[in-house]
Amino acid sequence: MTNPWLAGPAPTKRLDHDRLSERILNLLSSQNMCVLATSGVDGPLATPVRYHHLDFALMFTAAARSPKMRNIAADPRVSVGVFAPLVGQASSRGAQVFGRARVLEPGDPGHEHHWSAFRWQSDHVERSLPLDEPPTGPLVVVEAERIVYTEHWLRRDGYAPRQFWRPAG
Repeated sequence: MTNPWLAGPAPTKRLDHDRLSERILNLLSSQNMCVLATSGVDGPLATPVRYHHLDFALMFTAAARSPKMRNIAADPRVSVGVFAPLVGQASSRGAQVFGRARVLEPGDPGHEHHWSAFRWQSDHVERSLPLDEPPTGPLVVVEAERIVYTEHWLRRDGYAPRQFWRPAG
């Protein structure tokens, strides 16, 4: 057996809030793709999206008339799945982020704050667009209301592989 600590029942011990927050932020910082789950009149929609984050807020841009934007307008409650590449059970690491999507236009409260962390320049270089003309479309921000974090490596130290996070306060 390669990882004997994966055998048997999973531990139930919880990480303290600060350590859990650090592990989640590490995951969010080390990945750039997620699956955004929305729901609209045509039912559920799961869309791969490139994201950026500012603390526990995930951000992305989208065409204003896209199906995901129509769904967000109909019901802003979303779930976002972020995960690291899976090599085996021991490397299983991901987060389900639950929150409400807010669509911010330039000039809206919070737009500048979140836009400052959005790294759009690499997209422009890839698409041969000028770096002195940032995108002007809407910025979608999902502030985490709760996160279900899974990391099987936690079992090595006696912690539950599934942890539950909410904002402190």
